[in-house]
Amino acid sequence: MQKISALVSVTLSLTLATTGAAQGQGQQRQVQLPDGEGREVVQVLCTQCHTLNNIVNSHGYTQAGWKSLISSMVRMRPEREALVTAYLARHFPVKPAPEAVVIPGPATVNIREWMVPTLGSRPHDPAIAPDGSIWWTGQFSNTLGRLDPRTGAMREYMLKSPNSGPHGLVADRAGNIWYTGQSGQHVGKLDPLSGAVTEYPMPDSAARGPHTPIFDQRGNLWFTLQSGMVGRILPATGEVKVVRTPTARTYPYGIVVNSTGVPWYVDFRGNRVGSVEPTTMQIREYTLPDTGARPRRIAVTPDDKVWYTDHERGYLGVFDPATGRAREWASPGGRQSRPYAIANTGSIIWYSESGVRPNTLVRFDPATERFQTWTIPSGGGVVRHMMATPDGNLVLALSGVNRVALVEVGKD
Repeated sequence: MQKISALVSVTLSLTLATTGAAQGQGQQRQVQLPDGEGREVVQVLCTQCHTLNNIVNSHGYTQAGWKSLISSMVRMRPEREALVTAYLARHFPVKPAPEAVVIPGPATVNIREWMVPTLGSRPHDPAIAPDGSIWWTGQFSNTLGRLDPRTGAMREYMLKSPNSGPHGLVADRAGNIWYTGQSGQHVGKLDPLSGAVTEYPMPDSAARGPHTPIFDQRGNLWFTLQSGMVGRILPATGEVKVVRTPTARTYPYGIVVNSTGVPWYVDFRGNRVGSVEPTTMQIREYTLPDTGARPRRIAVTPDDKVWYTDHERGYLGVFDPATGRAREWASPGGRQSRPYAIANTGSIIWYSESGVRPNTLVRFDPATERFQTWTIPSGGGVVRHMMATPDGNLVLALSGVNRVALVEVGKD
């Protein structure tokens, strides 16, 4: 058996991807697996990469489902695979979960998927580079990956520091790939031509968990931090600066930049969005109407309205900075649909429902207020982030099934 870095610490548990562990609220107490043939093998195999909580708290699978999932994490002999999957299916069968709601509509899409080379790498976020290549962060394999969607050729780049925990990534105008080293407490830059990695350490020990990066129009890099901060790097000088949010114990998550160069982010620990003044880095917070709102990812349309996925309540929302008002629509999959990744192509909003089976790709037209949905062919296993390409398509990271995807959107 070849042991590979684990993939599905969140795939196996959509519960953990919600307000508990996903918000960094401490470590969970290790649980015990039930007795039965295969218990010892599962315990040894799985705890090399993640805790047993991920199995116990999972939504469960059939034996075929467990086999498909485990094949994206490790390779093992057929007899051992049969023992492991039989045990898991017997003790952790499929639990009730919202079914994907498919809504027809006028748009057409073609979803192409690629399994990334390293099993168990857990591709967390995707990015599109100026040359049209698709990139991903191998969060559990300490790599960045590149895909040429025209040929299917892939290459992985090992990062400079062990256990960097690469999370988000974005390409600059020259084609360098910048990433957040969530575990390594740094932001890094990869030169794809040489493979050289430059690291930018956080300025102090309190600046923990660099999360999602984005460039502004001037070429400055902005990023969120799980420790209640927003950061900025000036690539010309290498200066790194972070500022705290006005409210304590926040969790800045997704971040975008509007047409005037103002960064906007969402707070996954509270019902608020925030903006950052680009020069002074002064943060202003805006409260969303429902106290239970937990916005996770964010997009900004050409009219500078801020769109967000409310992961906790199952809503798509929009905040208008001009009026200070928010409006929301219930996601097609319902309250437990866990809206997550979001992007826009022009005024059209795209997002994923990570809590339904299989995960869905959702299209929303603000002009008509109509939804259209498609299921992710591989199931998705938690689509954490998506980005729009310059030609109006979408790239996705399918963490739970060790894949990246290109959504080719039909042109009118």
